[in-house]
Amino acid sequence: MSARMRLSLFITCFNDTLFPQTGQAVVRVLERLGHSVEFRDAQTCCGQLHLNSGYPRDALTLVRKFAAVFAGAEAIVVPSTSCTATVRTQYPRLAAGDASLYAQIMEIVPRVFEFSEFLHVKLGLTDIGAYFPHRVTYHASCNSLRALGLGETPKTLLRAVKGIDFIDLPAQEECCGFGGTFAIKNSEISTAMLTDKMRAVLDTRAEIVTAGDNSCLMHIGGGLSRGRAGVRTMHYAEILACTEAA
Repeated sequence: MSARMRLSLFITCFNDTLFPQTGQAVVRVLERLGHSVEFRDAQTCCGQLHLNSGYPRDALTLVRKFAAVFAGAEAIVVPSTSCTATVRTQYPRLAAGDASLYAQIMEIVPRVFEFSEFLHVKLGLTDIGAYFPHRVTYHASCNSLRALGLGETPKTLLRAVKGIDFIDLPAQEECCGFGGTFAIKNSEISTAMLTDKMRAVLDTRAEIVTAGDNSCLMHIGGGLSRGRAGVRTMHYAEILACTEAA
C-alpha cells in the first residue's frame, strides 16, 4: 500500500453538472486505497470550452481561478483526460505573459493527474480490488492518446478487474467525433465519425463501452441509445469502484 495522501478532486464542470456519479466513484476508489479526498468548493471550469471556441482571455481568467483554488494541493486527481490535458498543455502557454501566474502554474502542473494515471503510474497499482462481471470495451479519447500519452494505462487497470470480459475496441485510435464544439460546428462530419465508432463498439458485442471522458461517452451513448443498440456507457471509474461486496 502506498503512503496515505490527501488528494484534491477536480471533478470538472461537465462531470459535476451531468455525471456526478463519476466523481463519487473516484472518491470510493481512492478512499478504499487508504487516501483521503477533499473537494475544494470554489473550483469551476478548466476553460477548455472557451479555448475551443476562440476565447483565450476568458480561459485565462479560469487559469487564475484554478491556480488560486488548488494552491498547496498535494495531488490533484481529474476524471477527465481532456480537462487534464487542458491544464497540462494549455495553462503554461496561457500564463506565459504573467511571470507570477506562470510560476504558480508550473508549480501545480506536475501535481495534476488523470485518474488512471494517478493509480497506475503515480501509485504503481494495477489490481485495485474491483469486481465487474460484464463484457466491456474501452474507447480511448483523443486527449488520452495524443495529449497525455496514457497508452495502455486505463486498459491495464480494466484488464485486472476480476470477472471482467475485456475486449479491445477496433480502430481505437480514431476519434468518436465529439470534440467539444466540433460536434456542433461540424455536425455532419461528427455524425459520420460517430457512426464508425458505434460500428466498432457493436462489433465487440460488449455490454458496456467505457472511457475516461464522459463527453465522449455522452456522444457515443447518445448514438447507441437512438439506435436502440442495448449497449450502456460508464466512465471507467465507476467500473473500478465496483467490488464483490457492492
